[in-house]
Amino acid sequence: MDVTSIAVGLLHDTVEDTALSQQGLRDQFGEDIATLVDGVTKLTRLELQSDRTKQAENFRKLVLAMSRDIRVLIVKLADRLHNMRTLHYVQRLDRRQRIARETMDIYAPLAERIGMDRVKTELQNLSFAQMEPEAHETISARLNYLRGQGADVIEQVRRELSALCSEAGLSEIEVTGREKTPYSIWEKMQRRNVAFEQLSDIMAFRVLVPSRDACYVALGAVHGAYPVIAGRFKDYISTPKANGYQSLHTGVTLREPRNQKIEVQIRTPEMHDLAENGVASHWSYKERGSTGASVNETAAFGLHKLRWVQDLLEILEDSQAPDEFLENTKLELYQDQVFCFTPKGQLISLPRGATPVDFAYAVHSQVGDACVGAKVNGRLLPLRHELQNGDQVEIMTARGGTPSPSWERFVVTGKARARIRRFVAAQQRQTYIDNGRAALAKAFRQEGVDGSEKTLEGALRDLKQATVDDLFASVGNGQIGPRDVVNTIYPELRQTPRAPRMVPGLVARSTTHARHKPGTGSVLTGIGSGIAVSFANCCHPLPGDPIVGIIAQGKGISVHTASCQNLTAFSATPERFLEIGWNYETLSHGNAGAPHTGRISVIAANEPGVLATLTNAVSKHHGSVVNLKIVNRQLDFMEILVDLEVRDLQHLSNMIAGLRAAQGVMQVERARS
Repeated sequence: MDVTSIAVGLLHDTVEDTALSQQGLRDQFGEDIATLVDGVTKLTRLELQSDRTKQAENFRKLVLAMSRDIRVLIVKLADRLHNMRTLHYVQRLDRRQRIARETMDIYAPLAERIGMDRVKTELQNLSFAQMEPEAHETISARLNYLRGQGADVIEQVRRELSALCSEAGLSEIEVTGREKTPYSIWEKMQRRNVAFEQLSDIMAFRVLVPSRDACYVALGAVHGAYPVIAGRFKDYISTPKANGYQSLHTGVTLREPRNQKIEVQIRTPEMHDLAENGVASHWSYKERGSTGASVNETAAFGLHKLRWVQDLLEILEDSQAPDEFLENTKLELYQDQVFCFTPKGQLISLPRGATPVDFAYAVHSQVGDACVGAKVNGRLLPLRHELQNGDQVEIMTARGGTPSPSWERFVVTGKARARIRRFVAAQQRQTYIDNGRAALAKAFRQEGVDGSEKTLEGALRDLKQATVDDLFASVGNGQIGPRDVVNTIYPELRQTPRAPRMVPGLVARSTTHARHKPGTGSVLTGIGSGIAVSFANCCHPLPGDPIVGIIAQGKGISVHTASCQNLTAFSATPERFLEIGWNYETLSHGNAGAPHTGRISVIAANEPGVLATLTNAVSKHHGSVVNLKIVNRQLDFMEILVDLEVRDLQHLSNMIAGLRAAQGVMQVERARS
């Protein structure tokens, strides 16, 4: 590594953990070091937040920082490796496992993407030990047992491979052998759904030879001496991985021990250095060479080789929210690769399971947007067809073509998914704006307050919106509730209790609450005439619910459902409880008074058109949406709280039944306090 990177590694915690300021660091060590330390410090400080959105924002900042200078990522990986090596000192199990999961999901794949295989392997194994301690201990114990049973097997095979290469006329060779790591064994067990005893290839050998041509000579010697395992040969020399990795991989079966399978990797010392250290090896070669290249030129060269960084920046631009960006980049980072080709011979590496649509977006975003069909090896195949190694793919495009929302169901790359979602969001934006404008107008009208665009403009900063149209769209798609907007602009409506909704027949003429026979206009029994009555917003009681009344001094009676959790707050004052019920005779004549509010919780697919489906289903059952708010949005689903105007419990139950049958709806329940 260059001097600047080493200095940043030593200084990365100084601003956060000491009295030294950023300006002091700049004065003592210069602009380059101070800038890199500042980037890493900000990232580290954000990581102290465990919230998912904070983690996503942190990763977003990391991508931006490393796109400007790849050394930020190298220092960050070194810092994370040190943290993982000392993670056992953290007392709380949940915190250790959270850090381990973050390392496995983000930092290990990043290390692999820049070719730092040694760092990646150690991060994976340290994370595995925290995430699956029992599995790690069991596999490690099994490896120790096998090591004791056949301690000389690795040395025996190593000598055989050395002799084979010598007999083939190769000199200056180096052969090493090792057992595969506990994590790689566990991952293979999970992928193949087999037990440890069913795995036969837990040993791997590496052969270093002096030149590229010698790699193929050594390969021929190995294949000539042992039976080759079909489908295990991979030539990463002629077709390197995206991170520059080059090597020959093959699998063979030994004669002794009987049927023992091994993996053999063959490469040159230079290839090995790149495989172990990735982009960090570029600094080593530059320092040993005589090119006179500056550190900045070297860093730029390392970044230029990493097209996936540019793909992540595209995903960052296309993703609507930080957590969506995090999910999409996880898809992009995890790649068990297949290699396909354009008609002109350009190599495109994709995750296993990729489709022609993923291929099109990997070629260029505009090619993906305009894709209308694909030929694979000369045959016209569906866009959801799964590509295989060696496929030649020709993308058919149309002028003015646009992505189909249905593509999101089968694409596997984060880049494709983010681009499709961006297009769909743009198409729906106007619909959201119109719906949001109508919802806000209704909310302001109900409160009898001004909701003009000029009024809204004054609240944009508090609502974290750039324009009024952005605000309308956020309300229309459920990210912000209409009531939240009203309460932000008119906080007194939130702080001052609204006048209780009066039940017909219960006009404030008396303060007594003696029980009497209800009048013809009353919907409740057990309450004296002239008492103010309000229905609790915590549980939203409906005709048909078992109910109780709570006497509120000077405010009349508050009606709750009998199962309302807030009733426990009044357990110390049982004298405030009032036995009441519904006057079904009055209700049967249609005298329910003002519409009641029923609240439901909906879990639905996070896909275009779902909110419209919900409102249409409500409308079909003669109801209306009073308020709607998305309280949790994930990659595949979202949780929505919906307030509905309903007549009674049966009316709400009918709506719930209709919603459960709606397309894209996974679960509907009445929301409880």
